[in-house]
Amino acid sequence: MDVDAIHKALSHPVRRQILDWLKTPAAYFSMQDHLPLEVGVCAGLIDARTGLSQSTVSVHLATLQRAGLVTSKRIGQWVFFKRDDATIARFKRHIDTDL
Repeated sequence: MDVDAIHKALSHPVRRQILDWLKTPAAYFSMQDHLPLEVGVCAGLIDARTGLSQSTVSVHLATLQRAGLVTSKRIGQWVFFKRDDATIARFKRHIDTDL
């Protein structure tokens, strides 16, 4: 677990918002109809929800992925993202014990 990468990823409000949305994807991305949300959320839906450009959201998602906070899965032409709750739990334990 790269604690510094996680801190960097969490330093931006858009990335924290994306993580929050991915915590309960059915509440925010119920319009996804081509695959179940358990697979992840289509990057295009995340783009649309943020209101930011695709390239900007792509950078945010890449930062979250490098930090290990999200995983991605390519299916056909689409990329789906979901939270890595195991890494998030390890980071929370790290914060609780080191501070």
